[in-house]
Amino acid sequence: NHFFGFTKNFFWRMATYNFKRLPVVPPSKDFVDIVLSKTNRKTPTIVHKGYRISRLRSFYMRKVKFTQTTIHDKLSEILQLFPKLENIHPFYADLINVLYDRDHYKVALGQVNIVRRRVDQISSDYVKYIKFGDSLYQCKQLKRAALGRMVTALKKLTGALGYLEQVRQHLSRLPSIDPNTRTLIITGFPNVGKSSFINKITRADVDVKPYAFTTKSLFVGHTDYRYMPWQVIDTPGILDHPLEDRNTIEMQAVTALAHLKACVLYFMDLSGTCGYGVDAQLSLFKNIKPLFGNKPLLVVINKADLYRLADLSEEDRQNILSTAQAAGAEVVEMSCESDEGVGEVKTKACEMLLNFRLNAKMKNKAYENIQNRVYVATPAARDDTVRPAFIPESVLRARAEGRVHTAESRKRAKQQRKDMEMALDIDNPTSLENLDLRATWDLKDPSWKYDAIPEIVNGHNVLDWVDPDIEAKLRELEEEEEEKLLEEAQQKLSNKEDFQLGSVTKEIAQKFRERGKLQALVRSVNRTKGNVRAKPKLQSVANIAHMNRAGLGGKRGRSADKPAFAEDRLRAASRMSARTASLKRARSVSVDARKGLKNVPLAERAKRLSFAKVKVRNKSAPKGEGDRHIPDLKPKHLNSGKRKLNNHTRR
Repeated sequence: NHFFGFTKNFFWRMATYNFKRLPVVPPSKDFVDIVLSKTNRKTPTIVHKGYRISRLRSFYMRKVKFTQTTIHDKLSEILQLFPKLENIHPFYADLINVLYDRDHYKVALGQVNIVRRRVDQISSDYVKYIKFGDSLYQCKQLKRAALGRMVTALKKLTGALGYLEQVRQHLSRLPSIDPNTRTLIITGFPNVGKSSFINKITRADVDVKPYAFTTKSLFVGHTDYRYMPWQVIDTPGILDHPLEDRNTIEMQAVTALAHLKACVLYFMDLSGTCGYGVDAQLSLFKNIKPLFGNKPLLVVINKADLYRLADLSEEDRQNILSTAQAAGAEVVEMSCESDEGVGEVKTKACEMLLNFRLNAKMKNKAYENIQNRVYVATPAARDDTVRPAFIPESVLRARAEGRVHTAESRKRAKQQRKDMEMALDIDNPTSLENLDLRATWDLKDPSWKYDAIPEIVNGHNVLDWVDPDIEAKLRELEEEEEEKLLEEAQQKLSNKEDFQLGSVTKEIAQKFRERGKLQALVRSVNRTKGNVRAKPKLQSVANIAHMNRAGLGGKRGRSADKPAFAEDRLRAASRMSARTASLKRARSVSVDARKGLKNVPLAERAKRLSFAKVKVRNKSAPKGEGDRHIPDLKPKHLNSGKRKLNNHTRR
């Protein structure tokens, strides 16, 4: 398996490992149903004893091989995608050991591997047996025995498959922790404010309750510092007792402290509201001190709003400071309730980790090799002449007169305006009256900022160009436009009234309309009877000439005044009939039978070969052995008649 192969960069692979893509592990009973139903669907289901023995053997060998392949692929997927403890980061390996027990996990995967090899062996043996089968019955019984033994082997995985499915569900709920990125780990006694701190500095939403062990697993939050992503891990609380007495919840925190390269924040509560005194918290610090080795360490005194370090007795205060100094840690005070010192603690921890990582890189041999090849060029002065930056005299005069703002003055003015806006009360309208929105306007003359708009444009008064009679003139233009539109409408209406037909012309037009309707009705009836499209008939020459004399010709405009309109239509009809007759008399084109071949015998031979090679499409479509058998949905002939005891179920 190349994905889980142990390579020198497997840490980078593990950093992007996704436990949520693990395959679902079905129970053994469902596993058997999935495999057998797929075999029935994907392989032929009909065979007859009249087939050749070689065909019968291949039919049942295909069944056995397909079942073995399906089982092998599904079990291999489980073995490949479930993480192997030897090839993943030690943090995840120990976390799986704490949560699920390393031995049980390996035994379950080992059982799956054994069953996979057993199924492959069964398939190999029974395929050999089926090759020497003498009849359909013998081949069928061998196939049945092979599938039965495979199913029996799968049923032995009931416990292993159930355990692996529980592991998969729990692994998919674990947070995605990158062991190689910049990390802050928060640890300490229960109920000292660890979850409150991670909620403050990240976008995490961890439950905060006033009792111990609210956090029962690892929680991850993400934050930014110096434009770089950081992950903050909230660990469950740890109690002060030996390692072998700690439960699964506490061991998750111990695993994170032991394997992750991070900055450790040890939280303490001096007020006693967590239920543990100062001596107990210092004892726990000394107990887990070996886990802080080779890591930057910061002791955080939380709940400073209730009890500060200065409020302790001199003995306890010196005890805390000396213990932190002996471990190489710094002591800072903070309060999540009042947000006092929260940002300072985050900044301090991040800076400590960055400096630690930088020093570790500088001690590396690769850094020395690179440093020897790097040369930083420092320019040397060629003489003692001072060459300041050139500033135009106009800019210097403007600065002296105060007409040009420097970067510092702009920044100071902007900060003052921002403070004024923050101090305003939006709900109180009177507080908005003092807000000067025109102060930042950049105009040619700064004195124009507070002029009434639009009285001044380009230094001139806008009222100088305002006509006091503008509204009256606008009304006159609108009335004139309405009169023109009314005249145009009356002109169009009078043109329509001038076009009137005589009474005789109207009667002739009405007769032709009725005759056209009658002809359309006859055509529709004929089309319905014979289901043949009726040929359109040409109007008779007499009708066309009569319509032209009445002024109702088919063409409009100047073409309607031509007296030879009927003769044109007649000539067109005669040309159409002559063309039809000539097509009927046209001689048919002969087709060469050779179709590109040398001679006719060669073409006939090619035709015979095409008939022999090309299979004709099976239009009758009889059922073949590869088709699924769909039985009679209501087999009355099997269920009707007299039924005896234990004799009414047949196949």
